[in-house]
Amino acid sequence: MPTQPTRTLLPPETTGPRVRIVTLVNLRWLALLGQAVAVIVVGTVLSLTLEIGLCLLVIGAGMVANLTTMIAYPATARLTERAAFGIITFDLVQLAALLFLTGGLHNPFALLILAPVTISATALSLRSTLSHAALAAILVSLLARYNLPLRLSDGTTLLLSDLQMVGFWLAILFGMLFLSSFAFRLRRETQRMSDALFATQTALAREQKLHDLGGVVAAAAHELGTPLATIKLVSSELAEELQGSPDLLDDAKLIREQADRCRDILRSMGRAGKSDQHLRAAPLEAVLREAAEPHEGRGTTIHYDLASLDGGVSRRPFVRRSPEIIHGLRNLIQNAVDFAANEVWIDLRWSEGEIVVRVLDDGPGYPPDVLHRLGSPFVRTRRRRGYDGMGLGLFIAKTLLERTGASIDFRNGSQSGRHRPRTRGGAIAEVVWPRAAIAAPETGSLGENLPIMP
Repeated sequence: MPTQPTRTLLPPETTGPRVRIVTLVNLRWLALLGQAVAVIVVGTVLSLTLEIGLCLLVIGAGMVANLTTMIAYPATARLTERAAFGIITFDLVQLAALLFLTGGLHNPFALLILAPVTISATALSLRSTLSHAALAAILVSLLARYNLPLRLSDGTTLLLSDLQMVGFWLAILFGMLFLSSFAFRLRRETQRMSDALFATQTALAREQKLHDLGGVVAAAAHELGTPLATIKLVSSELAEELQGSPDLLDDAKLIREQADRCRDILRSMGRAGKSDQHLRAAPLEAVLREAAEPHEGRGTTIHYDLASLDGGVSRRPFVRRSPEIIHGLRNLIQNAVDFAANEVWIDLRWSEGEIVVRVLDDGPGYPPDVLHRLGSPFVRTRRRRGYDGMGLGLFIAKTLLERTGASIDFRNGSQSGRHRPRTRGGAIAEVVWPRAAIAAPETGSLGENLPIMP
């Protein structure tokens, strides 16, 4: 089923630079501090022969680079992909230079070369991560052959055997592959879920604003009805008394016409209802028709099928008109209309214990290869009739409806439903609520207007 592209729901800042400069700066300070401590301890406490001057020079180059970065960027800046790529590339080369001076792969700290690649996988694109992984693999291979050896104070050289060297080299390469792949996949899934949840909140906020705006306008129409009727009545009486004064008569008629015009404008603007105790709840059939209304003129016939599951013993459901229910159902109906050949069915079934809503279409149905993933965000492989969906619409619908206590199931027409097999083809979205989760008490009078709550 189709979905809304993320660009229509997510603000531009969510797709902009994500890496904060302060994060990379702090990580580099931590790495440089560890390098300095390791070099000093190894050169003094362990009595190993090191090129301490050159090592401190390489560490100092990292400090200068970090200070330059702090001067060039404000602390709150977010780096572009290119800038972050350059910083992490420098860290790789700087670390490789320090390892060259301290034994190369014979130095057990060589595994720290995994850190920049892992950071790249958690912060940058796949292309940048692959570039860093390739550079790291080249540097590790060079360090295995070219390095300044570590020597004890008596001149003994610390070397790994050829078998150990090959094993260590392979361990670093495979560890780099595993850690970077895992970090990149985890970051991508977290980012997608975060964006999808943000889009869900945005869609719900939009629906809530429209709902409140309609309530304000309708309440205004309700409250202004009496004064407008009074103006019309008085102007009609004035018109009768001013038959001998054509100019004043025209003014009285104009007042009456404008009062009628105000009444018609407020009535048309307030069709969605008012923020009133009575209209905070409605029969579920009315809620379904309200959710489907934006899609009824799109060339697809929408049928409504209502029936009790217990032979008419239970009453028709009277439910809360919450934005979550309306917007969630509207997304499901939009999806069905987008891919229906000619018709869409909205089935409503109820009993004393539960309420079932099914949205069906006569289209080709869900692709079997993604059916088990429906309801998760960003399903990129779903292409039906030229539509490239990202799974966001169904995710929003599922998230919003589950907030109201519903359970949702997606399947094709050939699969059996919860209560009876379906004979219609196409895709089926079934929503099941415990009746108590969305039921509202039926009110017999309009009641007083209530203020719109933020």
